[in-house]
Amino acid sequence: MKKKKRVKNENEMSFLEHLEELRWHIVRSVAAIFIIGIVAFIFNDIVFDTIILAPKNPAFLTNRLLCDLGQMVNIKALCINSRPFEIINIRMAGQFTTHIAVSLIAGIILAFPYIFWEFWRFFRPALYSSEKKYTRGAVVFSSLLFLSGVLFGYYVIVPLSVHFLGSYNVSAEVNNQINLRSYIGTIASITLASGIIFQLPILSFFFTRIGLVDPHFLKKYRKHSLIIILALSAIITPPDIFSQVLVCFPLIFLYELGIIISRRVIAKDREKLEADWDEEQQEESNEEKENND
Repeated sequence: MKKKKRVKNENEMSFLEHLEELRWHIVRSVAAIFIIGIVAFIFNDIVFDTIILAPKNPAFLTNRLLCDLGQMVNIKALCINSRPFEIINIRMAGQFTTHIAVSLIAGIILAFPYIFWEFWRFFRPALYSSEKKYTRGAVVFSSLLFLSGVLFGYYVIVPLSVHFLGSYNVSAEVNNQINLRSYIGTIASITLASGIIFQLPILSFFFTRIGLVDPHFLKKYRKHSLIIILALSAIITPPDIFSQVLVCFPLIFLYELGIIISRRVIAKDREKLEADWDEEQQEESNEEKENND
């Protein structure tokens, strides 16, 4: 039986050479983060006033849309963040260190597609040509999913969380004066968590490729996944039913998308095995004919 093997390169690198190559991929990724971070540091008015501090203001897109919807259906509770709260800084170097931290976070988020591409370039020489094609699509798809998750977290989860946590009072005598680091930490954790959670279809793809899961397994444990999705929604959203349900819908959609992707991977693998089997049978038939002749 004919077996397909990877073509060995005459100039195949040693273990230390692989480490050196990996080091340069990491260096370029870190450099991209710092370059974008420096740009974000320079344009701090856009990063802070237009992006980070915007969700707490009534003019923010999500706040305006929900408020308009609340007026249409006569539900005043939908009009969120109608009264912006005060954000304070209580440390001497607090604003400066926050400025640096936010710039680095912006660099990580915006450089994510490039970072993912750099690591794909490192693993690419060890892949079959068919695997390279799959992985190339996975790089683009993963980047789009990550950015979609960040945008979903920023425009959906962040305004709801800011409204709930910023307006919650244990007593009328206690005023909310939110610390700058606390506010930014909440926004950063929500957006990054959303971006990571949106990688669920990519996990389904790779786990199916290495044989850990299949469509039957994902369907069998669909009910269990709903419990996990509810738990994740409770972690990254404020503790109210409306926010949790709002976050559950895209997560359920991503899980179902993962099942579809897993089914397609299995189908392509089956087609490849059948094609290889037909090719081997044809080769054996040709060899028999040659021997008979």
